[in-house]
Amino acid sequence: MRNILINALLLFGCLISASPVSAGGDKQTFIIVHGATGGGWDWRTVSETLIQRGHSVYRPTLTGLGERFHLAGPDVNLDTHISDIVNLILFEDLQQVVLVGHSYGGMVLTGVMNEIPERIKHATFLDAAVPGHGMSAMETWGGKFSDYPIEDHLVKFPWVDPSLPYPRDVYHPANTISQAVSFDNPKAKTINVSYVAFVPEEMTMAARSEDPSWRRAASRGWTIRTFAGDHVIYRVKPTEMAQLLIDTISDVNDPID
Repeated sequence: MRNILINALLLFGCLISASPVSAGGDKQTFIIVHGATGGGWDWRTVSETLIQRGHSVYRPTLTGLGERFHLAGPDVNLDTHISDIVNLILFEDLQQVVLVGHSYGGMVLTGVMNEIPERIKHATFLDAAVPGHGMSAMETWGGKFSDYPIEDHLVKFPWVDPSLPYPRDVYHPANTISQAVSFDNPKAKTINVSYVAFVPEEMTMAARSEDPSWRRAASRGWTIRTFAGDHVIYRVKPTEMAQLLIDTISDVNDPID
């Protein structure tokens, strides 16, 4: 087990545990995919709670981000990030995986679901992009490249502050948000999925439900949940977020005519 842990940490910054499962639940294998500008580091505390409750957790950092920021470049695109997760699953020979994606991570989840649906038990989109087939992240968000400065093939999102100490957000590989994702595998559409909308205090539920990703999730029969807080509320309430991830596993899609 120690060798497995060391290998996972070196390759993907993952954290794995084989702790006894808490009473009343089965051991699950979670893969948490972070959002734009983030890294696996951002989900350490949530992961620790899941591990304490007996689950295995991988929190890989996508190419060109976090501790892999030195790999950023024009060749890093959405396919790269999808391959990061697909290869993690295949090379670790993981089965019945619970995929979790935050924000931009929803783009990656969509691609992974499309490529290896047979390996996925459940998917949870946390305040995440829900693209249609052939849509890019930028299209899903309803934005355009001219909204943000780009330098050295990196999008300089305004919330990134390079003066902060590590670990911190970094500028994001631009080609990952311009490339379209595929979601045309019929088997991918049979996966049970939860869509969790984070709802800031100043926003009404009616306004939040107008989000295109929410509406697209609902149209697919996915379970819709809400969680009070802003886009990074998991940093403030990691224990509650971990419990939410456990709870979503039981969600089942509504049938679609």
